[in-house]
Amino acid sequence: MCASNVALTPAVAVPDLTKYSRGVPVHVISHPVAQDTLLHLRDARTDSAGFRLAAQRLSLLVAIEATRDLPTAATTVHTPLGPAHGQEIDADVVVVPVLRAGLGMLDAVLGVVPRARVGYIGLQRDESTAVASQYYAKFPVGLDRSYVLLVDPMLATGGSAVAALHLLAARGARAVRLLCIVAAPEGIGEVQAHFPDVHIYTPVIDEALNQHKFIVPGLGDFGDRLYGTA
Repeated sequence: MCASNVALTPAVAVPDLTKYSRGVPVHVISHPVAQDTLLHLRDARTDSAGFRLAAQRLSLLVAIEATRDLPTAATTVHTPLGPAHGQEIDADVVVVPVLRAGLGMLDAVLGVVPRARVGYIGLQRDESTAVASQYYAKFPVGLDRSYVLLVDPMLATGGSAVAALHLLAARGARAVRLLCIVAAPEGIGEVQAHFPDVHIYTPVIDEALNQHKFIVPGLGDFGDRLYGTA
């Protein structure tokens, strides 16, 4: 399903993606709170406690946008004063964080869709080759009937995201959305090359990758900053 693109403000610079892919369904969250929170995440002076809080706040905003067009059904509840008619989400949602960094976004995403089920994918990137290898995977049943929110904070080369998407596709997942904190054009292009129908939600598309395959300017290693490790 296609979601409406978020309008960009002049303050949010988006690099030219045409040399990487065409027609990429990327949704950049330009909300002022998202951009302010992103700045705190980038700041090298932000400690782990502050980083966790900012990551949760920004993840919540990304999740709200990524669930904007979930199907709903009319229903009625009863308040202390009488019946009230409204809409409730009429879809099975599965949240799948990529370990370990994706855990920093999980609670915030579940705060938006509290009835969602959760799966996990464990991927570790070889720092010398930037190739991701799987060490764990556990999914709920019925992915083919679910809206899957794949949570991976840093979309750099796209290798981890594509590996995760292949695992989900092998389990029958069809409606997958990728939620990120920072994305690089190269990673977006890699996802598009393998999964052109997957929509990507992120507050920012950064300039490029450096020679070590890290996003520039980025925010450093998300997992290390989240957990205070090095």
